[in-house]
Amino acid sequence: MFTEGQIRATILFKLHKRGNWGASHTAFDNIKKGFNERDFGKHGTKIVDRIAKELVREGLIITKPTHYGMQVSLNPRQSERIIAIMKTYFPDV
Repeated sequence: MFTEGQIRATILFKLHKRGNWGASHTAFDNIKKGFNERDFGKHGTKIVDRIAKELVREGLIITKPTHYGMQVSLNPRQSERIIAIMKTYFPDV
């Protein structure tokens, strides 16, 4: 089982690894990919979805509504904070 902090860091790291900062965005549903029930139990994707929405409310992830769905990217204005969160679980960032 993963802690909430590990999930937060993993979500941010996935977007960082894809280069989704600022104007470069990806579908909100792509955040949930890679998290499976084996790691989180049967409510795994709901937990990841809730944590991703918390990151949006905190301003670490910015949203861009489009006609084909909600798009997200990392907030470049919060880059120092985002990198600090990622470094707690991914020291090579």
